[in-house]
Amino acid sequence: MSMAKGTHAQSPALHAADSHDLIRVHGARVNNLRDVSVELPKRRLTVFTGVSGSGKSSLVFGTIAAESQRMINETYSTFVQGFMPTLARPEVDVLDGLTTAIIVGQERMGGDARSTVGTATDANAMLRILFSRLGKPHIGSAKAFSFNVASISGAGAVTVERGGEKVKERRSFSIVGGMCPRCEGRGSVTDFDLTALYDDSKSLSEGALIVPGYSVDGWYGRIFRGCGFFNPDKPIRKFTKKELHDLLHKAPTKIKVDGVNLTYEGLIPKIQKSMLSKDIDSLQPHIRAFVERAMTFTSCPDCDGTRLSEAARSSKIKKISIADACSMQISDLAEWVRGLNEPSVAPLLKALGDTLDSFVEIGLGYLGLDRPAGTLSGGEAQRVKMIRHLGSSLTDVTYVFDEPTIGLHPHDIQRMNDLLLRLRDKGNTVLVVEHKPEAIAIADHVVDLGPRAGTEGGEVVFEGTVDGLRASDTLTGQHLDDRATLKPAVRTPTGKLGVRGAGTNNLQDVDVDIPLGVLTVVTGVAGSGKSSLIHGSVSGQEGVVTVDQAAIRGSRRSNPATYTGLLDPIRKAFAKANDVKPALFSANSEGACPTCNGAGVIYTDLAMMAGVASTCDDCEGKRFQASVLDYHFGGRDISEVLAMSVAEAEQFFGAGEARTPAAQKILQRMADVGLGYLTLGQPLTTLSGGERQRLKLATHMAEKGGVYVLDEPTTGLHLADVEQLLGLLDRLVDSGKSVIVIEHHQAVMAHADWIIDLGPGAGHDGGQIVFEGTPAELVADRSTLTGEHLAAYVGG
Repeated sequence: MSMAKGTHAQSPALHAADSHDLIRVHGARVNNLRDVSVELPKRRLTVFTGVSGSGKSSLVFGTIAAESQRMINETYSTFVQGFMPTLARPEVDVLDGLTTAIIVGQERMGGDARSTVGTATDANAMLRILFSRLGKPHIGSAKAFSFNVASISGAGAVTVERGGEKVKERRSFSIVGGMCPRCEGRGSVTDFDLTALYDDSKSLSEGALIVPGYSVDGWYGRIFRGCGFFNPDKPIRKFTKKELHDLLHKAPTKIKVDGVNLTYEGLIPKIQKSMLSKDIDSLQPHIRAFVERAMTFTSCPDCDGTRLSEAARSSKIKKISIADACSMQISDLAEWVRGLNEPSVAPLLKALGDTLDSFVEIGLGYLGLDRPAGTLSGGEAQRVKMIRHLGSSLTDVTYVFDEPTIGLHPHDIQRMNDLLLRLRDKGNTVLVVEHKPEAIAIADHVVDLGPRAGTEGGEVVFEGTVDGLRASDTLTGQHLDDRATLKPAVRTPTGKLGVRGAGTNNLQDVDVDIPLGVLTVVTGVAGSGKSSLIHGSVSGQEGVVTVDQAAIRGSRRSNPATYTGLLDPIRKAFAKANDVKPALFSANSEGACPTCNGAGVIYTDLAMMAGVASTCDDCEGKRFQASVLDYHFGGRDISEVLAMSVAEAEQFFGAGEARTPAAQKILQRMADVGLGYLTLGQPLTTLSGGERQRLKLATHMAEKGGVYVLDEPTTGLHLADVEQLLGLLDRLVDSGKSVIVIEHHQAVMAHADWIIDLGPGAGHDGGQIVFEGTPAELVADRSTLTGEHLAAYVGG
């Protein structure tokens, strides 16, 4: 008895397994990191801060998360690894104490027409099983409710070997799917606007066809005039039904025109093959304009846009079909599911209810399960990806988040903070890349990278607590408590842009006058209808330049010089100075090093193992043939120019013998958006999210337009960069432009001349204008959620 007491009294020594409480990184050199070494506490929330391009993503995603995923992949057999993405080991000396990493990035979800919020989160899968068990009338298995499964049936003879003899047997099969046969599960059908194809008051001989390349004198004109299926001198409006069908839809038919054997095909299938089968971005501008004019996307008349077959829509539970359930707002659907009391499917109802409740909890209760995944904003997509992790029982996992507060109103940020803390309190390590002070404030540990961006960054400038960061003299520390003040005077509008009866998505017949010649900020909680109002009623009008959140395209061969069009004037200047072809100064064309094809590196594929990239020995990574580097302009060769930063290049092309105004103009715009440190030849794949957003903004600033629409331009921007963005917006307005910004950042709201606030809530609780006026009036009024948060921010 006494021995037992004695044993209990001794303090137990620390078990060896409990000593691994740190993730250690030593000598990280990914992208611009300069031998970075950090020690991160496990089972705590660590926030990584620093200006855009300082190396946060390179450390968190490119080093820690990448190595964790690579090592997990190596635990699978080589057969399975052959089907997985091959990952190279990050450039780092030591990585110790890693745990399984779950990455929740801010990449937009795939824009595939078949992908919806329901299919992306497994909610649809559970709903399909529910309807296949409880739906009346019973129409089949869960596949019968899937808009991605077509109904097919077949029969025929099969040969079976039985007892050494071959016997023929008749077999039949059928699969009952839920796909609408008319739109093939897409919900919309494409149609042609015939007035964009021809002028029906004219005959073919008079040039009735207005399709690019189909002129009367051209080859197609001769075919249509000489085919013999209709009179080419008769106005199209007088064609019989058969003649019009032959003109528009006739299947390929052999004919003879002027003694030449040809194949005649109707106008619409011809256009579909020659224009619509290609990527719209690859078409010439005038053909792209024609396609956008001629094609109309209308809701499928057979399924009414639900994507589902008639049978799938006929099976109901309590007078609700699966199409009705998917079109409900998720918060309403969660209540409907809770009202189903069916013991036979109790586990399914609980799992489905929990998933739907997670949507509401994460602030996405205003979505519908039938919302196409490609239409979600970056912030919404990231939160949808979080859904599957909220109810997870896993512990000791590393969750990695990339700016989870993107697209969130200050009112919603607190909710996101609670979720991050909940994941931590389960015993997980949470790593967050973040810029918002409200999200930085909840960190247990902060790692600040800098001091600046690009080549001037890549170092840890502070590591410690939030209070320590606040007291430090780093850029983040200096700006952490920044509070923008309301402008003493606002600009006077020069006109107004009227929107009447807007009803896109959840908008409730909205009428609003957007002032012109000033900086207008459109705000409101996530899902209140901001994007629906601006993108649905303002974008797309003539003279409106829209910079949305869509990711910029580009491979490892693309760089800021090629993306912005800067390389064109540079190539021409080099060609003119040396009296040679401009194509020689492109690493993707005639000037490319033949050994590495202009890539600068040679990639060796090692099947399921990580490929090896080695610098090309012939061009030493410069990407050009040696003979091309003999040509100089302003004393520099083309590889030296591409190695310059934007700021250096702006001086180089701005004066002296290398003066090139066309190049200098583009460089000026890149410097204006705060990208002066970027190297012209840096691959686009190495840029951070904030850098790509600003590169896109710089490109769009070149477009001719009187109204600029910017969708959350502060995405990925550090507090210090926001000041620079506000200066850029002011310069745009002062130059006579009208700027409309969809934004949640209080500093941008405070800087506005006019605020349009939508709400009061999200989904069907929003879609109304709850305030219009100046920021000062909004703060004084405090009648909306935005007003309360802005007042607290400016200390009003």
